[in-house]
Amino acid sequence: MNSDIPFSPHDDNRFYQGVVATWVANALQAVNFLGDRFLRQSHQLSTAIEDLYRHSMDSAFSAKESFLVTGAPHASAYYPRDFAWFYPDVLDPETIMDSQDAIRRVRLLEKSVRLMLEAVRANVVTTTIVPAGRARYLGVNYFSRPSDTLLGIIAGLQQMISADQRASSYLAMSQSAHAGRLLLAEYGADLKRAILLLASELEPFGDDGFRYLLCDASAPRSAATDTRAERRRFVTNACVYTTFVWGMQLGVIHENELTGLLGRDLAQYKKELLRLFGKGGYVRHSLDGPAGSPVSEVALDFVSVHRGFWDLSEASERALFAATTDLIIAEPRFRIPSTFHFLVSADNPRNKVIHKIAAPAYQGRSSWPTFNVEFADRMLDYDEFSGSDVYRPYAQGILKDIRTATEVHGGYQELLSEQGLKYRTWAYKGAVAHSWFPRFLSVWRRAFGTPLLHWND
Repeated sequence: MNSDIPFSPHDDNRFYQGVVATWVANALQAVNFLGDRFLRQSHQLSTAIEDLYRHSMDSAFSAKESFLVTGAPHASAYYPRDFAWFYPDVLDPETIMDSQDAIRRVRLLEKSVRLMLEAVRANVVTTTIVPAGRARYLGVNYFSRPSDTLLGIIAGLQQMISADQRASSYLAMSQSAHAGRLLLAEYGADLKRAILLLASELEPFGDDGFRYLLCDASAPRSAATDTRAERRRFVTNACVYTTFVWGMQLGVIHENELTGLLGRDLAQYKKELLRLFGKGGYVRHSLDGPAGSPVSEVALDFVSVHRGFWDLSEASERALFAATTDLIIAEPRFRIPSTFHFLVSADNPRNKVIHKIAAPAYQGRSSWPTFNVEFADRMLDYDEFSGSDVYRPYAQGILKDIRTATEVHGGYQELLSEQGLKYRTWAYKGAVAHSWFPRFLSVWRRAFGTPLLHWND
């Protein structure tokens, strides 16, 4: 909705967006981020990975929390996209410490997903939801309209519904699946409306005589790498495609409804995206601006999201993935020296003015452990479907270095500087990303064949 008039799907929650709501949200966020940078105290914790993990789970899923968040300074706002990008495995039984941990996770995930679905019903599909007092929420876009908010909401709902499909002794998992199905029945029509609106917003883009559909042909759309100001990005359009596929898998929408809007079926739509962004033989991050060297044209977020865009059972997709991966691996500027910490990009991106001033390398020459975890997971996908072990050593190296950094820095980091230190600038200090930790454990188990940590309920 485009005004500051509240809409209340339930009597206890109201959502606002518009000029006034954005101004208030910006003021709240500015105070929070600057306050966190200068007032947050460092705490000495055990460097044992088991102790760090237990502390993170107690913090991320505390009974006091009302929504699943990354950690300070982000903890004062809600980012729906994170449910697809950063914590798709919070209900993985192997990452759960005991039955109480399972209950807390299920309860917090349900509360979070319900609130996001209420926002969808209120037509507040924004990158960020900022709490503004009791049961009052402001919808605001940082720093452009979202490409992956619906993706995150669907991912959270999927995770709830599929919770009982993994072998587990936790009763909370079946309770989560039941609650997820109830939410789907209650809010499915709202999700469908939002997905159809997203499909209707795609714009034609001509290239080499072909006509493509992009979500960001004329203006940037936000994704997990939201500070990057480029248009025509691979990752934003991969997120939109995945939203459509996941919506179909949930039964929220049928493909023929999307085909009528897109003028092609989803298989053709994906094929066109791969042809457009992969015409150089690798995945070009953005078509906005002049072409450069291959290394300058790729970014680590091409790995997209867990069980999302990539289907590495397809030989053509494996070839494109491998070519892009090899460019990143072979370029020394793409990693922290003497490590397997890969940077988001070899060069800092085009940024908004605020980021050039406050945190220029935030999503450029910095290393995000969570993007590296997804990189490792896609590498393992490649090896599984190619019947080889080409990338497993790299995947294992990535995970070992993340473990080391977690122990050295006393927690799972949001990001690291290009020198391998905690990322901080005069205005910003990276979070200890408590809620991202379970995803790391899930991929570790896959890469090494054994859990990193063992729990006894």
